[in-house]
Amino acid sequence: MTAARPADFQQPATSVLSRIPQHDATALTRGGNQALIILDDQIYQLRITRAGKLILTK
Repeated sequence: MTAARPADFQQPATSVLSRIPQHDATALTRGGNQALIILDDQIYQLRITRAGKLILTK
């Protein structure tokens, strides 16, 4: 997918994308550059790089 902005994801209501939850990464990090995500007792780190890329590590 080549979309760069949330507005680029706006699709008709019948599309598959409209049924997938969307979360703003800056909201997840509360304006910072890191957030912890827990799944089945495992902790993952979500990081926003200086280049604006997302990295998810265990």
